[in-house]
Amino acid sequence: MIDRLEAMVKRYNDITEELSKPETIQDIKKMTELSREQTRLAEAVDLYNHYKDVLKNIDEDKELVKDSELGEFAREELTSLEEEKVVIEDRLQVLLLPHDPNDEKNVIVEIKGAVGGDEANIFAGDLFDMYTKYANREGWKIEIMNSVEGTAGGFSNIEFMVKGESVYSKLKYESGAHRVQRVPVTESQGRVHTSTSTVLVMPEADEFDFELDESEVRIDITRSSGCGGQGVNTTDSAVRLTHIPTGIIVYSQTERSQIKNKEKAFKILKTRLYDLKLREKEEAEGKERRSKIGTGDRSEKIRTYNYPQNRLTDHRIGFTSMNLDRIMDGDLGVVVDALINEDQKRKLEGIEEDIA
Repeated sequence: MIDRLEAMVKRYNDITEELSKPETIQDIKKMTELSREQTRLAEAVDLYNHYKDVLKNIDEDKELVKDSELGEFAREELTSLEEEKVVIEDRLQVLLLPHDPNDEKNVIVEIKGAVGGDEANIFAGDLFDMYTKYANREGWKIEIMNSVEGTAGGFSNIEFMVKGESVYSKLKYESGAHRVQRVPVTESQGRVHTSTSTVLVMPEADEFDFELDESEVRIDITRSSGCGGQGVNTTDSAVRLTHIPTGIIVYSQTERSQIKNKEKAFKILKTRLYDLKLREKEEAEGKERRSKIGTGDRSEKIRTYNYPQNRLTDHRIGFTSMNLDRIMDGDLGVVVDALINEDQKRKLEGIEEDIA
């Protein structure tokens, strides 16, 4: 562990030196990449420096316990330092785990009503509200990129960007099928129904991740459709993009401005293509990372929201909470933390079997 930490400190110092060079300052791409890497290394480097201070103090206290006047004080401090040493070592082990280069990125999330008709769309709207409230608690910002409202409420489809600090590191576990069990507002007999909505979380593609050849994109301008705000259908402002090589189609109609809809559509398209590139890379390197919690596939049932019992269950890690109402009100962090902790635990243990 020490050798790896020393190598990390050396890399941190090398980056500091590199960032001061005139040729690096003039290279925006290199500056951005190096700055991101240095920010990622900073916590481990700072904690390692503190760890070395703790070790030094432990050695000093071991000598002081022999002193007739300071011995008692040194013994008490030594006990505290030994406990702190163990805590720091555990944290350093986590910080040395392989890093996901997308963890610091913003994300684009797509939620779709799936099985269950109107109730699935209503639940898709409930999930969007849950993520919005969670984002507010985290200090993140949400921007709706495209949406199609359901006829009875909610959304048949909604795509939105979440911007903030390390968003992907916390939301990347949300991709999959979310199942709800409750009495729908559309149910007249009071029976509990089971419906599903799907969630897809994609790290935002920035200009250095993916270079899109716009000559491979067909642009169609259409009139906005579906349930929308006043005036949504009065202009030909909706934009549909078709990426010819892959057949991926994206649509944006949330803005009255054709230019703004086009910008949002291209942002979604680039992110979808970047996500496709990441998945192809994973498959080329040996399918999914074997220790990964779930596959990230939207067809995988990851979670059940049982309203009559006020219960949420995440099936991938066997996590259950009897505070579904609080989670839907934005207290999603308890679930996210459980997923992150389990993910780190499995990586530390080197688990190889497929979790999905």
